[in-house]
Amino acid sequence: MKKIFTAVLLAAAALTAFGCGEGAAEGEGGEKTIPFRRVTGDEAQAMMKKETGYLIVDVRTPQEYAEGHIPHAVNIPLDTVGTTPPSELPDKRQMIFVYCRSGARSMQAADKLARMGYTNIVEMGGIQDWHGEVVR
Repeated sequence: MKKIFTAVLLAAAALTAFGCGEGAAEGEGGEKTIPFRRVTGDEAQAMMKKETGYLIVDVRTPQEYAEGHIPHAVNIPLDTVGTTPPSELPDKRQMIFVYCRSGARSMQAADKLARMGYTNIVEMGGIQDWHGEVVR
Protein backbone atom coordinates (compact mmCIF):
# COMPACT_ATOMS: atom_id res chain seq x y z
CA MET A 1 0.00 0.00 0.00
CA LYS A 2 2.88 2.33 0.83
CA LYS A 3 4.38 1.76 -2.66
CA ILE A 4 1.07 2.64 -4.34
CA PHE A 5 0.73 5.80 -2.25
CA THR A 6 4.31 6.80 -3.11
CA ALA A 7 3.71 6.18 -6.83
CA VAL A 8 0.50 8.25 -6.80
CA LEU A 9 2.24 11.04 -4.89
CA LEU A 10 5.14 11.09 -7.36
CA ALA A 11 2.76 11.14 -10.34
CA ALA A 12 0.82 14.05 -8.83
CA ALA A 13 4.05 15.93 -8.16
CA ALA A 14 5.21 15.36 -11.75
CA LEU A 15 1.92 16.64 -13.16
CA THR A 16 2.11 19.69 -10.95
CA ALA A 17 5.71 20.40 -11.88
CA PHE A 18 5.46 19.80 -15.61
CA GLY A 19 1.78 20.40 -16.36
CA CYS A 20 -0.53 18.02 -18.13
CA GLY A 21 -2.07 20.18 -20.84
CA GLU A 22 -0.97 22.14 -23.82
CA GLY A 23 -0.29 25.78 -23.31
CA ALA A 24 2.14 28.50 -24.12
CA ALA A 25 5.77 27.56 -23.75
CA GLU A 26 7.92 29.39 -21.25
CA GLY A 27 10.75 31.62 -22.36
CA GLU A 28 14.15 31.91 -20.67
CA GLY A 29 12.86 34.32 -18.03
CA GLY A 30 9.82 32.19 -17.21
CA GLU A 31 7.47 34.38 -19.26
CA LYS A 32 4.90 32.71 -21.50
CA THR A 33 5.76 32.68 -25.18
CA ILE A 34 3.43 32.24 -28.12
CA PRO A 35 4.12 29.85 -31.01
CA PHE A 36 3.48 32.46 -33.70
CA ARG A 37 4.42 36.02 -34.60
CA ARG A 38 2.14 38.94 -33.77
CA VAL A 39 2.34 42.03 -35.93
CA THR A 40 0.26 45.11 -36.65
CA GLY A 41 -1.71 45.51 -39.85
CA ASP A 42 0.89 47.95 -41.15
CA GLU A 43 3.72 45.53 -40.34
CA ALA A 44 1.82 42.73 -42.07
CA GLN A 45 1.31 44.89 -45.14
CA ALA A 46 5.06 45.65 -45.28
CA MET A 47 5.86 41.93 -44.92
CA MET A 48 3.44 41.08 -47.72
CA LYS A 49 5.26 43.48 -50.04
CA LYS A 50 8.56 41.67 -49.38
CA GLU A 51 7.40 38.05 -49.16
CA THR A 52 5.98 35.70 -51.79
CA GLY A 53 4.07 32.45 -51.54
CA TYR A 54 2.11 33.37 -48.42
CA LEU A 55 -1.59 32.86 -47.68
CA ILE A 56 -3.97 35.27 -45.98
CA VAL A 57 -6.67 33.70 -43.81
CA ASP A 58 -9.76 35.59 -42.66
CA VAL A 59 -11.29 33.74 -39.70
CA ARG A 60 -14.47 35.83 -39.50
CA THR A 61 -17.90 34.53 -40.44
CA PRO A 62 -18.81 34.20 -44.14
CA GLN A 63 -21.16 37.18 -43.71
CA GLU A 64 -18.38 39.38 -42.32
CA TYR A 65 -16.04 38.20 -45.07
CA ALA A 66 -18.62 39.13 -47.74
CA GLU A 67 -18.91 42.64 -46.30
CA GLY A 68 -15.22 43.28 -46.97
CA HIS A 69 -11.94 41.39 -46.82
CA ILE A 70 -8.26 41.75 -47.66
CA PRO A 71 -7.60 40.90 -51.33
CA HIS A 72 -6.81 37.21 -51.94
CA ALA A 73 -7.80 36.24 -48.38
CA VAL A 74 -9.29 32.80 -47.88
CA ASN A 75 -12.26 32.59 -45.51
CA ILE A 76 -11.82 29.87 -42.89
CA PRO A 77 -14.21 30.78 -40.05
CA LEU A 78 -12.81 30.25 -36.56
CA ASP A 79 -15.58 27.82 -35.64
CA THR A 80 -14.38 25.50 -38.43
CA VAL A 81 -10.78 25.47 -37.19
CA GLY A 82 -10.49 22.42 -34.97
CA THR A 83 -7.80 19.80 -34.57
CA THR A 84 -7.61 18.69 -38.21
CA PRO A 85 -5.58 20.88 -40.58
CA PRO A 86 -7.86 22.83 -42.95
CA SER A 87 -7.72 21.57 -46.55
CA GLU A 88 -7.07 25.17 -47.68
CA LEU A 89 -3.75 25.09 -45.78
CA PRO A 90 -1.87 22.00 -47.00
CA ASP A 91 1.69 23.25 -46.31
CA LYS A 92 2.41 23.63 -42.61
CA ARG A 93 5.62 25.57 -43.36
CA GLN A 94 3.99 28.16 -45.62
CA MET A 95 3.71 31.70 -44.24
CA ILE A 96 0.10 32.24 -43.16
CA PHE A 97 -1.24 35.67 -42.20
CA VAL A 98 -4.31 35.35 -39.95
CA TYR A 99 -6.80 38.13 -39.19
CA CYS A 100 -10.37 38.71 -38.01
CA ARG A 101 -12.29 41.86 -37.08
CA SER A 102 -10.47 43.00 -33.95
CA GLY A 103 -7.76 40.41 -33.26
CA ALA A 104 -9.45 38.14 -30.70
CA ARG A 105 -10.50 35.37 -33.09
CA SER A 106 -7.27 35.56 -35.07
CA MET A 107 -5.30 34.94 -31.86
CA GLN A 108 -7.40 31.84 -31.17
CA ALA A 109 -7.03 30.61 -34.74
CA ALA A 110 -3.26 31.20 -34.75
CA ASP A 111 -2.95 29.23 -31.52
CA LYS A 112 -5.03 26.36 -32.92
CA LEU A 113 -2.97 26.28 -36.12
CA ALA A 114 0.27 26.26 -34.13
CA ARG A 115 -1.00 23.32 -32.09
CA MET A 116 -1.67 21.49 -35.38
CA GLY A 117 1.97 21.94 -36.37
CA TYR A 118 1.91 25.06 -38.55
CA THR A 119 5.26 26.79 -38.11
CA ASN A 120 5.08 30.10 -39.97
CA ILE A 121 1.97 31.85 -38.64
CA VAL A 122 1.71 35.63 -38.55
CA GLU A 123 -1.21 36.89 -36.44
CA MET A 124 -2.01 40.38 -37.70
CA GLY A 125 -4.93 41.44 -35.54
CA GLY A 126 -8.11 42.76 -37.07
CA ILE A 127 -9.26 44.20 -40.36
CA GLN A 128 -10.38 47.31 -38.49
CA ASP A 129 -6.65 48.17 -38.16
CA TRP A 130 -5.85 47.34 -41.80
CA HIS A 131 -4.95 50.40 -43.88
CA GLY A 132 -4.57 48.59 -47.20
CA GLU A 133 -7.05 47.66 -49.89
CA VAL A 134 -10.32 45.95 -48.94
CA VAL A 135 -12.45 43.96 -51.40
CA ARG A 136 -16.17 44.70 -51.01
